Amino acid sequence: MPSTATHVDALPPVGWRAWAAWMSGALFYCYIYFQRVAPSVMVGDLMRDFNVGGAVLGNLTACYFYAYAGLQIPIGAMVDRFGPRRMLTAAALLCALGSWSFAMASTIGMAYLGRALIGAGAGAAWIGTLQISAQAFPPRRFALLSGLTLLLGMAGGVGGQAPFSFVIAAAGWRPAMLGAMGIGAVLAILLWAVVSRDASGDGSGLTHRDADVIRGLRSVVATPQSWACAAYGAGLSVPVLAFAGLWGVPYMMATYGLDRPEAAFTTTLMLIGWAVGAPVAGWASDHVGRRKSPMIVATLVAAASLAIALYFPGLPLVAVQTLLLVHGIFSGTMVLCFVVAREHNRPSAGGTAVAFANMAVMGTSAAFQPLIGWFLDLGWDGRVVDGVRVYSPATFRAALLTLLATGAVAFFAALLTRETHCRPASDVA
Repeated sequence: MPSTATHVDALPPVGWRAWAAWMSGALFYCYIYFQRVAPSVMVGDLMRDFNVGGAVLGNLTACYFYAYAGLQIPIGAMVDRFGPRRMLTAAALLCALGSWSFAMASTIGMAYLGRALIGAGAGAAWIGTLQISAQAFPPRRFALLSGLTLLLGMAGGVGGQAPFSFVIAAAGWRPAMLGAMGIGAVLAILLWAVVSRDASGDGSGLTHRDADVIRGLRSVVATPQSWACAAYGAGLSVPVLAFAGLWGVPYMMATYGLDRPEAAFTTTLMLIGWAVGAPVAGWASDHVGRRKSPMIVATLVAAASLAIALYFPGLPLVAVQTLLLVHGIFSGTMVLCFVVAREHNRPSAGGTAVAFANMAVMGTSAAFQPLIGWFLDLGWDGRVVDGVRVYSPATFRAALLTLLATGAVAFFAALLTRETHCRPASDVA
Protein backbone atom coordinates (compact mmCIF):
# COMPACT_ATOMS: atom_id res chain seq x y z
CA MET A 1 0.00 0.00 0.00
CA PRO A 2 1.47 3.42 -0.87
CA SER A 3 2.17 5.79 1.98
CA THR A 4 -0.03 8.79 2.69
CA ALA A 5 2.75 11.17 1.71
CA THR A 6 3.13 9.45 -1.67
CA HIS A 7 -0.59 9.70 -2.27
CA VAL A 8 -0.59 13.42 -1.49
CA ASP A 9 2.44 14.03 -3.74
CA ALA A 10 0.60 12.35 -6.62
CA LEU A 11 -2.27 14.82 -6.61
CA PRO A 12 -2.98 16.26 -10.07
CA PRO A 13 -2.07 19.89 -10.80
CA VAL A 14 -4.72 22.57 -10.56
CA GLY A 15 -5.11 25.47 -13.01
CA TRP A 16 -4.55 29.12 -12.23
CA ARG A 17 -8.23 30.00 -12.55
CA ALA A 18 -9.13 27.62 -9.73
CA TRP A 19 -6.50 29.25 -7.50
CA ALA A 20 -7.71 32.73 -8.47
CA ALA A 21 -11.31 31.80 -7.63
CA TRP A 22 -10.30 30.38 -4.27
CA MET A 23 -8.14 33.41 -3.46
CA SER A 24 -10.96 35.86 -4.23
CA GLY A 25 -13.28 33.95 -1.90
CA ALA A 26 -10.59 33.76 0.77
CA LEU A 27 -10.00 37.52 0.54
CA PHE A 28 -13.71 38.07 1.12
CA TYR A 29 -13.48 35.80 4.16
CA CYS A 30 -10.51 37.88 5.34
CA TYR A 31 -12.70 40.97 5.04
CA ILE A 32 -15.64 39.53 6.94
CA TYR A 33 -13.35 38.41 9.77
CA PHE A 34 -12.13 41.99 10.05
CA GLN A 35 -15.78 43.01 10.34
CA ARG A 36 -16.39 40.32 12.93
CA VAL A 37 -13.77 41.49 15.44
CA ALA A 38 -13.69 45.23 14.71
CA PRO A 39 -16.11 46.12 17.57
CA SER A 40 -13.55 44.84 20.11
CA VAL A 41 -11.54 48.04 19.63
CA MET A 42 -14.66 50.24 19.66
CA VAL A 43 -16.08 49.12 23.02
CA GLY A 44 -15.58 52.44 24.80
CA ASP A 45 -16.65 54.50 21.79
CA LEU A 46 -19.83 52.49 21.24
CA MET A 47 -20.79 52.51 24.94
CA ARG A 48 -20.32 56.28 25.01
CA ASP A 49 -22.01 57.15 21.70
CA PHE A 50 -25.05 54.94 22.28
CA ASN A 51 -25.10 55.19 26.10
CA VAL A 52 -25.32 51.43 26.71
CA GLY A 53 -23.90 48.85 29.15
CA GLY A 54 -22.21 45.51 28.65
CA ALA A 55 -25.30 43.42 27.92
CA VAL A 56 -26.65 45.82 25.28
CA LEU A 57 -23.22 46.22 23.72
CA GLY A 58 -22.90 42.44 23.61
CA ASN A 59 -26.20 42.25 21.74
CA LEU A 60 -25.10 45.00 19.35
CA THR A 61 -21.94 43.16 18.36
CA ALA A 62 -23.76 39.81 18.44
CA CYS A 63 -26.27 41.04 15.83
CA TYR A 64 -23.60 40.08 13.32
CA PHE A 65 -23.60 36.53 14.69
CA TYR A 66 -27.39 36.32 14.98
CA ALA A 67 -27.83 37.11 11.29
CA TYR A 68 -24.81 35.03 10.30
CA ALA A 69 -25.90 31.94 12.22
CA GLY A 70 -29.60 32.24 11.49
CA LEU A 71 -29.02 32.30 7.74
CA GLN A 72 -26.41 29.54 7.50
CA ILE A 73 -28.81 26.77 6.48
CA PRO A 74 -30.61 28.79 3.76
CA ILE A 75 -27.30 30.22 2.56
CA GLY A 76 -25.76 26.75 2.39
CA ALA A 77 -28.74 25.51 0.41
CA MET A 78 -28.56 28.52 -1.92
CA VAL A 79 -24.83 28.01 -2.50
CA ASP A 80 -25.61 24.40 -3.43
CA ARG A 81 -28.45 25.62 -5.66
CA PHE A 82 -27.07 28.80 -7.29
CA GLY A 83 -23.30 28.41 -7.00
CA PRO A 84 -20.66 30.54 -5.23
CA ARG A 85 -20.26 33.29 -7.82
CA ARG A 86 -23.67 34.93 -7.47
CA MET A 87 -23.93 34.26 -3.75
CA LEU A 88 -20.50 35.70 -2.86
CA THR A 89 -20.96 38.79 -5.04
CA ALA A 90 -24.35 39.60 -3.52
CA ALA A 91 -22.96 38.94 -0.04
CA ALA A 92 -20.09 41.41 -0.50
CA LEU A 93 -22.54 44.11 -1.61
CA LEU A 94 -24.71 43.41 1.45
CA CYS A 95 -21.67 43.81 3.73
CA ALA A 96 -20.93 47.16 2.09
CA LEU A 97 -24.51 48.30 2.71
CA GLY A 98 -24.34 47.17 6.33
CA SER A 99 -21.06 49.02 6.87
CA TRP A 100 -22.68 52.21 5.63
CA SER A 101 -25.69 51.74 7.89
CA PHE A 102 -23.51 51.08 10.94
CA ALA A 103 -21.24 54.06 10.23
CA MET A 104 -24.18 56.43 9.83
CA ALA A 105 -26.21 55.10 12.79
CA SER A 106 -27.70 57.80 14.99
CA THR A 107 -29.68 55.34 17.13
CA ILE A 108 -28.95 51.94 18.60
CA GLY A 109 -31.64 50.46 16.35
CA MET A 110 -29.88 51.62 13.19
CA ALA A 111 -26.60 50.27 14.55
CA TYR A 112 -28.30 46.90 15.14
CA LEU A 113 -29.50 46.93 11.54
CA GLY A 114 -26.03 47.69 10.20
CA ARG A 115 -24.39 44.88 12.13
CA ALA A 116 -27.15 42.47 11.11
CA LEU A 117 -26.70 43.31 7.42
CA ILE A 118 -22.95 42.78 7.70
CA GLY A 119 -23.54 39.43 9.39
CA ALA A 120 -26.06 38.35 6.77
CA GLY A 121 -23.62 39.08 3.97
CA ALA A 122 -20.71 37.53 5.82
CA GLY A 123 -22.63 34.28 6.16
CA ALA A 124 -21.86 33.30 2.57
CA ALA A 125 -18.09 33.86 2.71
CA TRP A 126 -16.95 30.66 4.41
CA ILE A 127 -19.48 28.36 2.73
CA GLY A 128 -18.92 29.83 -0.73
CA THR A 129 -15.14 29.65 -0.48
CA LEU A 130 -15.21 26.04 0.71
CA GLN A 131 -17.60 25.22 -2.11
CA ILE A 132 -15.05 26.60 -4.56
CA SER A 133 -12.38 24.47 -2.87
CA ALA A 134 -14.50 21.32 -3.08
CA GLN A 135 -15.47 21.80 -6.71
CA ALA A 136 -12.23 23.06 -8.21
CA PHE A 137 -9.64 21.01 -6.30
CA PRO A 138 -9.00 17.32 -5.56
CA PRO A 139 -10.77 16.06 -2.38
CA ARG A 140 -7.53 15.50 -0.48
CA ARG A 141 -6.71 19.20 -0.73
CA PHE A 142 -9.94 20.20 1.01
CA ALA A 143 -8.67 20.19 4.61
CA LEU A 144 -5.55 22.16 3.70
CA LEU A 145 -7.52 24.73 1.71
CA SER A 146 -9.98 25.05 4.59
CA GLY A 147 -7.06 25.82 6.89
CA LEU A 148 -5.54 28.31 4.46
CA THR A 149 -8.90 30.05 4.12
CA LEU A 150 -9.11 30.35 7.88
CA LEU A 151 -5.53 31.66 7.92
CA LEU A 152 -6.55 34.55 5.65
CA GLY A 153 -9.58 35.09 7.85
CA MET A 154 -7.32 35.43 10.85
CA ALA A 155 -5.22 37.95 8.95
CA GLY A 156 -8.39 40.03 8.68
CA GLY A 157 -9.02 39.48 12.37
CA VAL A 158 -5.52 40.70 13.21
CA GLY A 159 -6.09 43.76 11.04
CA GLY A 160 -9.37 44.41 12.81
CA GLN A 161 -7.73 44.72 16.20
CA ALA A 162 -4.42 46.51 16.91
CA PRO A 163 -3.99 48.10 13.43
CA PHE A 164 -7.65 49.11 13.28
CA SER A 165 -7.40 50.66 16.74
CA PHE A 166 -4.82 53.11 15.36
CA VAL A 167 -7.15 53.96 12.45
CA ILE A 168 -9.98 54.63 14.89
CA ALA A 169 -7.72 56.76 17.07
CA ALA A 170 -6.73 58.84 14.04
CA ALA A 171 -10.03 59.11 12.15
CA GLY A 172 -12.83 57.91 14.44
CA TRP A 173 -14.89 54.75 14.18
CA ARG A 174 -17.51 56.12 11.80
CA PRO A 175 -15.11 57.18 8.99
CA ALA A 176 -13.26 53.89 9.50
CA MET A 177 -16.45 51.93 8.85
CA LEU A 178 -17.15 54.00 5.74
CA GLY A 179 -13.78 52.83 4.49
CA ALA A 180 -14.88 49.26 5.16
CA MET A 181 -17.93 49.95 2.96
CA GLY A 182 -15.65 50.79 0.03
CA ILE A 183 -13.62 47.61 0.48
CA GLY A 184 -16.81 45.53 0.38
CA ALA A 185 -17.82 47.10 -2.94
CA VAL A 186 -14.41 46.41 -4.48
CA LEU A 187 -14.57 42.78 -3.36
CA ALA A 188 -17.99 42.36 -5.00
CA ILE A 189 -16.50 43.42 -8.35
CA LEU A 190 -13.53 41.07 -7.91
CA LEU A 191 -15.70 38.07 -7.03
CA TRP A 192 -17.98 38.56 -10.02
CA ALA A 193 -15.00 38.89 -12.35
CA VAL A 194 -12.91 35.98 -11.09
CA VAL A 195 -15.21 33.20 -9.87
CA SER A 196 -16.55 31.08 -12.73
CA ARG A 197 -20.23 30.24 -12.94
CA ASP A 198 -19.88 26.75 -11.49
CA ALA A 199 -16.54 27.31 -9.73
CA SER A 200 -15.36 24.05 -11.25
CA GLY A 201 -11.80 24.13 -12.49
CA ASP A 202 -12.10 21.17 -14.88
CA GLY A 203 -15.84 20.71 -15.33
CA SER A 204 -15.90 17.56 -13.21
CA GLY A 205 -17.37 19.10 -10.04
CA LEU A 206 -21.01 19.13 -9.07
CA THR A 207 -23.01 22.05 -10.39
CA HIS A 208 -25.76 23.81 -8.49
CA ARG A 209 -28.36 22.12 -10.70
CA ASP A 210 -27.35 18.74 -9.32
CA ALA A 211 -28.25 19.66 -5.77
CA ASP A 212 -31.52 18.48 -4.27
CA VAL A 213 -31.69 21.18 -1.62
CA ILE A 214 -34.50 19.90 0.58
CA ARG A 215 -33.30 16.31 0.55
CA GLY A 216 -29.78 17.46 1.27
CA LEU A 217 -30.88 19.46 4.30
CA ARG A 218 -32.89 16.57 5.69
CA SER A 219 -29.93 14.25 5.18
CA VAL A 220 -27.52 16.56 7.01
CA VAL A 221 -29.84 17.07 9.99
CA ALA A 222 -30.55 13.33 10.22
CA THR A 223 -26.83 12.45 10.34
CA PRO A 224 -25.66 12.22 14.01
CA GLN A 225 -22.09 13.05 13.02
CA SER A 226 -23.27 16.43 11.72
CA TRP A 227 -24.28 17.28 15.29
CA ALA A 228 -21.01 16.03 16.79
CA CYS A 229 -19.02 18.14 14.34
CA ALA A 230 -21.17 21.18 15.06
CA ALA A 231 -20.68 20.84 18.83
CA TYR A 232 -16.93 20.40 18.41
CA GLY A 233 -16.55 23.50 16.26
CA ALA A 234 -18.72 25.62 18.54
CA GLY A 235 -16.92 24.52 21.71
CA LEU A 236 -13.48 25.39 20.34
CA SER A 237 -14.54 28.63 18.67
CA VAL A 238 -16.40 30.47 21.44
CA PRO A 239 -13.28 31.48 23.46
CA VAL A 240 -11.73 33.08 20.39
CA LEU A 241 -14.88 34.67 18.97
CA ALA A 242 -16.30 35.89 22.28
CA PHE A 243 -13.04 36.75 24.08
CA ALA A 244 -10.70 37.90 21.32
CA GLY A 245 -13.69 39.15 19.32
CA LEU A 246 -15.10 41.46 22.02
CA TRP A 247 -14.36 41.12 25.72
CA GLY A 248 -10.63 40.38 25.65
CA VAL A 249 -9.54 43.97 25.06
CA PRO A 250 -11.40 45.48 28.06
CA TYR A 251 -10.34 42.46 30.16
CA MET A 252 -6.65 43.04 29.43
CA MET A 253 -7.03 46.77 30.06
CA ALA A 254 -8.71 46.16 33.43
CA THR A 255 -6.44 43.33 34.57
CA TYR A 256 -3.01 44.47 33.35
CA GLY A 257 -3.51 48.22 32.96
CA LEU A 258 -2.75 48.16 29.23
CA ASP A 259 -3.82 50.85 26.81
CA ARG A 260 -6.17 49.88 23.99
CA PRO A 261 -3.56 49.11 21.26
CA GLU A 262 -1.50 46.95 23.67
CA ALA A 263 -4.60 45.08 24.85
CA ALA A 264 -5.69 44.59 21.25
CA PHE A 265 -2.26 43.18 20.38
CA THR A 266 -2.53 40.67 23.22
CA THR A 267 -5.92 39.34 22.15
CA THR A 268 -4.76 39.39 18.53
CA LEU A 269 -2.31 36.64 19.47
CA MET A 270 -5.27 34.26 19.72
CA LEU A 271 -6.19 35.07 16.13
CA ILE A 272 -2.59 34.69 15.02
CA GLY A 273 -2.63 31.29 16.69
CA TRP A 274 -5.75 30.36 14.71
CA ALA A 275 -4.00 31.55 11.54
CA VAL A 276 -1.10 29.20 12.23
CA GLY A 277 -3.06 26.31 13.71
CA ALA A 278 -5.80 25.95 11.07
CA PRO A 279 -3.65 25.19 8.00
CA VAL A 280 -1.23 23.10 10.07
CA ALA A 281 -4.15 21.08 11.46
CA GLY A 282 -5.58 20.60 7.97
CA TRP A 283 -2.23 19.53 6.51
CA ALA A 284 -1.34 17.26 9.45
CA SER A 285 -4.74 15.58 9.45
CA ASP A 286 -4.50 14.90 5.70
CA HIS A 287 -0.90 13.72 6.08
CA VAL A 288 -1.58 11.15 8.81
CA GLY A 289 -4.96 10.18 7.36
CA ARG A 290 -6.79 10.80 10.64
CA ARG A 291 -9.35 13.30 11.89
CA LYS A 292 -10.38 12.18 15.39
CA SER A 293 -7.07 12.00 17.28
CA PRO A 294 -5.93 15.55 16.30
CA MET A 295 -9.34 16.84 17.39
CA ILE A 296 -9.10 15.23 20.84
CA VAL A 297 -5.55 16.42 21.54
CA ALA A 298 -6.40 19.97 20.43
CA THR A 299 -9.32 20.32 22.85
CA LEU A 300 -7.20 19.30 25.84
CA VAL A 301 -4.34 21.69 25.09
CA ALA A 302 -6.67 24.56 24.21
CA ALA A 303 -8.66 24.24 27.43
CA ALA A 304 -5.58 23.93 29.63
CA SER A 305 -3.81 26.94 28.12
CA LEU A 306 -6.86 29.19 28.45
CA ALA A 307 -7.53 28.13 32.04
CA ILE A 308 -3.95 28.87 33.07
CA ALA A 309 -3.94 32.24 31.26
CA LEU A 310 -7.12 33.45 32.95
CA TYR A 311 -7.10 31.82 36.37
CA PHE A 312 -3.49 31.63 37.53
CA PRO A 313 -2.99 35.04 39.19
CA GLY A 314 0.44 36.58 39.22
CA LEU A 315 1.55 35.37 35.80
CA PRO A 316 3.64 37.92 33.93
CA LEU A 317 2.07 39.47 30.87
CA VAL A 318 4.42 37.69 28.47
CA ALA A 319 3.37 34.31 29.91
CA VAL A 320 -0.32 35.18 29.45
CA GLN A 321 0.36 36.28 25.89
CA THR A 322 2.19 33.02 25.16
CA LEU A 323 -0.66 30.96 26.59
CA LEU A 324 -3.24 32.85 24.53
CA LEU A 325 -1.14 32.20 21.43
CA VAL A 326 -0.96 28.49 22.25
CA HIS A 327 -4.71 28.43 22.82
CA GLY A 328 -5.27 29.99 19.42
CA ILE A 329 -2.97 27.50 17.67
CA PHE A 330 -4.76 24.46 19.05
CA SER A 331 -8.21 26.04 18.69
CA GLY A 332 -7.42 26.34 14.98
CA THR A 333 -8.12 22.62 14.79
CA MET A 334 -11.80 23.58 14.82
CA VAL A 335 -11.44 23.82 11.05
CA LEU A 336 -11.68 20.02 10.99
CA CYS A 337 -15.32 20.21 12.07
CA PHE A 338 -16.22 21.49 8.59
CA VAL A 339 -14.05 18.89 6.88
CA VAL A 340 -15.50 15.99 8.86
CA ALA A 341 -19.06 17.29 8.50
CA ARG A 342 -18.62 17.33 4.73
CA GLU A 343 -17.03 13.87 4.72
CA HIS A 344 -19.97 12.39 6.64
CA ASN A 345 -22.57 13.75 4.21
CA ARG A 346 -23.42 13.36 0.53
CA PRO A 347 -21.29 15.49 -1.83
CA SER A 348 -24.39 17.21 -3.25
CA ALA A 349 -25.20 18.45 0.27
CA GLY A 350 -21.65 19.59 0.97
CA GLY A 351 -22.50 23.28 1.24
CA THR A 352 -25.41 22.51 3.56
CA ALA A 353 -23.22 20.30 5.78
CA VAL A 354 -20.63 23.06 6.14
CA ALA A 355 -23.43 25.58 6.79
CA PHE A 356 -24.92 23.42 9.53
CA ALA A 357 -21.61 23.26 11.40
CA ASN A 358 -20.97 26.96 10.83
CA MET A 359 -24.44 27.82 12.13
CA ALA A 360 -23.58 26.12 15.41
CA VAL A 361 -20.21 27.90 15.63
CA MET A 362 -21.63 31.35 14.95
CA GLY A 363 -24.89 30.85 16.85
CA THR A 364 -23.11 29.77 20.01
CA SER A 365 -20.65 32.64 19.74
CA ALA A 366 -23.58 35.03 19.26
CA ALA A 367 -25.15 33.77 22.46
CA PHE A 368 -21.95 34.04 24.49
CA GLN A 369 -21.08 37.66 23.69
CA PRO A 370 -24.18 39.12 25.43
CA LEU A 371 -24.15 36.29 28.00
CA ILE A 372 -20.70 37.35 29.17
CA GLY A 373 -21.85 40.97 29.10
CA TRP A 374 -24.86 40.03 31.24
CA PHE A 375 -22.62 38.37 33.83
CA LEU A 376 -20.38 41.44 33.81
CA ASP A 377 -23.37 43.70 34.46
CA LEU A 378 -24.42 41.44 37.35
CA GLY A 379 -21.03 41.91 39.01
CA TRP A 380 -20.66 45.59 38.14
CA ASP A 381 -19.88 47.78 41.16
CA GLY A 382 -21.26 50.99 39.63
CA ARG A 383 -17.99 52.57 38.53
CA VAL A 384 -18.12 54.73 35.37
CA VAL A 385 -15.18 56.48 33.69
CA ASP A 386 -15.88 58.97 30.87
CA GLY A 387 -19.35 57.49 30.41
CA VAL A 388 -18.08 53.90 30.12
CA ARG A 389 -18.80 51.15 32.65
CA VAL A 390 -15.68 49.75 34.32
CA TYR A 391 -15.61 46.08 35.36
CA SER A 392 -13.12 44.69 37.85
CA PRO A 393 -10.72 41.83 37.02
CA ALA A 394 -12.60 39.59 39.47
CA THR A 395 -15.88 40.31 37.70
CA PHE A 396 -14.29 39.48 34.36
CA ARG A 397 -12.88 36.18 35.64
CA ALA A 398 -16.27 35.14 37.03
CA ALA A 399 -18.00 35.92 33.72
CA LEU A 400 -15.31 34.16 31.66
CA LEU A 401 -15.80 30.85 33.46
CA THR A 402 -18.39 30.20 30.76
CA LEU A 403 -15.55 29.79 28.26
CA LEU A 404 -14.15 26.77 30.10
CA ALA A 405 -17.53 25.05 29.85
CA THR A 406 -17.39 25.27 26.06
CA GLY A 407 -13.98 23.57 26.12
CA ALA A 408 -15.51 20.59 27.90
CA VAL A 409 -18.26 20.40 25.26
CA ALA A 410 -15.64 20.34 22.49
CA PHE A 411 -13.75 17.50 24.19
CA PHE A 412 -16.78 15.24 24.52
CA ALA A 413 -17.88 16.05 20.97
CA ALA A 414 -14.45 14.98 19.69
CA LEU A 415 -14.81 11.67 21.53
CA LEU A 416 -18.15 11.10 19.78
CA THR A 417 -16.79 11.86 16.32
CA ARG A 418 -16.40 8.86 14.02
CA GLU A 419 -13.13 8.58 12.10
CA THR A 420 -13.45 9.05 8.32
CA HIS A 421 -9.81 8.37 7.40
CA CYS A 422 -10.05 11.48 5.20
CA ARG A 423 -12.50 9.89 2.76
CA PRO A 424 -15.81 11.45 1.64
CA ALA A 425 -19.08 9.75 2.47
CA SER A 426 -19.41 8.17 -0.95
CA ASP A 427 -16.08 6.37 -0.39
CA VAL A 428 -16.68 5.24 3.21
CA ALA A 429 -17.95 1.68 3.55
